[in-house]
Amino acid sequence: PFIVVSGHDLHDMKLLLEQTKDKGVNIYTHSEMLPAHGYPKLKAYPQLKGNFGTGWQNQQSEFHNIPAPILFTTNCIMPVRQSYCDRVFTTSIVSYPELVHIGDDKDFTPVIEKAIECGGYDEDKEMTGMNGGHTVTTGFAHNAVLSNAEKIISLVKEGRIKHFFLIGGCDGASPSRSYYSDFARLTPPDSLILTLACGKYRINDMDLGTIDGIPRILDCGQCNDAYSAIKIAIALAEAFDCGVNDLPLTLVLSWYEQKAVCILLTLLSLGIKNIYLGPTLPAFVSKGVLDVLVDKFQLTPISTPEEDIKKILG
Repeated sequence: PFIVVSGHDLHDMKLLLEQTKDKGVNIYTHSEMLPAHGYPKLKAYPQLKGNFGTGWQNQQSEFHNIPAPILFTTNCIMPVRQSYCDRVFTTSIVSYPELVHIGDDKDFTPVIEKAIECGGYDEDKEMTGMNGGHTVTTGFAHNAVLSNAEKIISLVKEGRIKHFFLIGGCDGASPSRSYYSDFARLTPPDSLILTLACGKYRINDMDLGTIDGIPRILDCGQCNDAYSAIKIAIALAEAFDCGVNDLPLTLVLSWYEQKAVCILLTLLSLGIKNIYLGPTLPAFVSKGVLDVLVDKFQLTPISTPEEDIKKILG
């Protein structure tokens, strides 16, 4: 028996882990909850087993006939299909008509009982990420990455790391979002990729190898963990005695919803330039606004992965 937990609320995850102690019920993260695996105090619970599924936009197909309940905490819930509607629970700010909502008492007993009733899969079930991979890795927020700063700086000086990419942001179902998977595949083997937010599922199951033991894909976390990516960039700039915009660093961001606009504006307010943004521009970006962003911040709408890689790397 198992429970799938989606959303960003790590405290809800901790409470559920406490309440499932010795119950014979395993816990799997989904979508935005993946970074829970990067926290030692959460990993200490043996029933936290792994990650189920991919990005939020695939929940209707991934939850179809799943023999387990799904708990939504603070994230997007899509219209619930009949094939799993009797097994969906909500809490916090998430709710949906006719679904059981866990209130402020955070008593997850109904979720746990449903998991035991459903029983889980009868046999091992193999699942993959969007690119067919079987493993995803998380936990590379700024403390983890900067604990290896000396090694990373040394690899840069030796010419073994020549460029950093930040590929991430929101995700959605549009076919044009395959741009980000294709872009990651085209990045050279002497580059590191930082990723964050739901857009990570476009690339996080790829095996792009390592550079002297450092994985080429480093998952910093979720949307709110953009802070970590900024901290890493600033630390690198300080190490090389230059500005962030002078680093061999390119931000390739996918846009979808309003919170991402806040993050974009934060980056711009910090003076970050040369951001590639797509697959479509935010609705508020009129031609006049775009002209200002291009002129003052060199914001660049994405084109094709091949053309953009060539432009970035020369």
